[in-house]
Amino acid sequence: MGWWGSRKQGNDVKNVQVSDLDEHWNVFLEVSKAQAEWQRAYLMFDEALGQDQIDYAIYILEAAERKYQIHLKHAKSLGLNRSLL
Repeated sequence: MGWWGSRKQGNDVKNVQVSDLDEHWNVFLEVSKAQAEWQRAYLMFDEALGQDQIDYAIYILEAAERKYQIHLKHAKSLGLNRSLL
């Protein structure tokens, strides 16, 4: 393998690192969006009036909490934490 083979291999490593950064950034954004959604659901629950609104707010809050947990678990599996970003 000549110089072009070793050069190509170096570019592949850079591409992997860039795609890892993109994935990490996307996961971070998804966690942030899920957290904001959970906070909105909590406020909706806090301001709910009447049994129907309370039931609906509980349903939305539980779904938002679960979504947030899923995204946090994915971020943790990638080894992400707030100090790395």
